Amino acid sequence: MNFFLESIQVLFLSLWYNIESLIHLLVPRKKKNIAGEVVLITGAGSGIGRLMAQEFAAHGTVLVLWDINQEGIKETSRLAKNGGASRVHCFVCDCSNKNEVYRVADQVKREVGDVSILVNNAGIVTGKKFMDAPDSLIEKTMEVNTMAHFWTYKAFLPAMIANNHGHLVSIASSAGLIGVNGLADYCASKFAAVGFAESVGLELLATGKDGIKTTIVCPYFINTGMFDGCHTKWPRLLPILNAEKVAKKIIHAVLTDQVYLLLPKSMYFIAALKNILPMKLGILLGQYLGAFNLMDTFRGRSKKQ
Repeated sequence: MNFFLESIQVLFLSLWYNIESLIHLLVPRKKKNIAGEVVLITGAGSGIGRLMAQEFAAHGTVLVLWDINQEGIKETSRLAKNGGASRVHCFVCDCSNKNEVYRVADQVKREVGDVSILVNNAGIVTGKKFMDAPDSLIEKTMEVNTMAHFWTYKAFLPAMIANNHGHLVSIASSAGLIGVNGLADYCASKFAAVGFAESVGLELLATGKDGIKTTIVCPYFINTGMFDGCHTKWPRLLPILNAEKVAKKIIHAVLTDQVYLLLPKSMYFIAALKNILPMKLGILLGQYLGAFNLMDTFRGRSKKQ
């Protein structure tokens, strides 16, 4: 009997969530007010991190900027202040170092207060095939793209749980949904980041902390310079994304408590196809349709997003 009732419940909820999604295609979700929220962005010294800081600034937030590049976050701070941020605080932090993450996090809590919106954005890519990638670069990729998320959650989630209020944002990648030839370490780190964010989100719901929202962002290539030299085989289906537009869409997803944001929209279809096709066809789809064409023009050196 319990199995029967649970099955009915799953079917009902599945139907309800699909109907809800269809409704929101026609009726926009209400945006929440984040003025005064303390927003911490890792990897804020350039690229998407800098652009998100500017977008958050326009909503009157208190910004906490982390990056290993001091000059980069100083410039981001200047732009954010000009853009309307109520306060901006800059901290040099190497997110690959657990002890440094915890140390700087304690400093943030003392000098700024509790973080209510955490954006894990810092990322690196080696651009080397698996057997050509030095062990040190593989380890660094996992430390920055995955393990840093563990340490920042450990540092800032307790206050969110105590207040049942907050938002966790993971800037992952489409390479965290579909395997990519030549990016084994990067894909592994992003698959892990997606799985980690999903699991923590479910854990929060299971414990009744529904005031803490999660947003997982999985974009295709973005023209930030992180993937200079990469090309897309299907520019109409999978165009190289404009960084400014991506940043705006991410902030919109946060304001509307959108759980998943895949960019471009065709990625929803491609990811779904991968999951329903037989394994070999799914792999081919990832290699030739849904994934990335690195070609020979990829520069092959480590870059930070």
